Amino acid sequence: MTRGRSVTTLFAVSAVAVIAPGCGEDDFANKPRPAVPIELTGVIQDDKVTISPNGAKKKLGGGPFLITVSNQTKDAHTLTLEGEDVRVRVGPVQPLDTATIQKTLPPGDYEVRAGSSVAVAREIAPGALLVGKQRKDSSGRLLLP
Repeated sequence: MTRGRSVTTLFAVSAVAVIAPGCGEDDFANKPRPAVPIELTGVIQDDKVTISPNGAKKKLGGGPFLITVSNQTKDAHTLTLEGEDVRVRVGPVQPLDTATIQKTLPPGDYEVRAGSSVAVAREIAPGALLVGKQRKDSSGRLLLP
């Protein structure tokens, strides 16, 4: 009976040794990860919308964006990102609240507008966002989720 167990064990170990090398093959496409999202902040004020750190009109690379905007006015506003065949609307954003726009943007010029359902004494000037050439993927970058 001990000899039978030894033969069975030897057969099982041999089968694993033959099959196991085939398990580590790269039989799938290793697709690059998308670029790391750029996180921007903004504020809706009575006279304008400001987006930072793009205030100096520098171009940011195209790719995923997270734009979080705070409403610092006394009225609720709808937030709109518009340009280059892209239109995203969120809201209404209540006073002292925030809203986030998450979108992958191709190169181009964009505006972030704050609209209101009530008539305002003067229009709120839109914030500008300049997006340059597409950013590289984030493959090979350490410490990313």
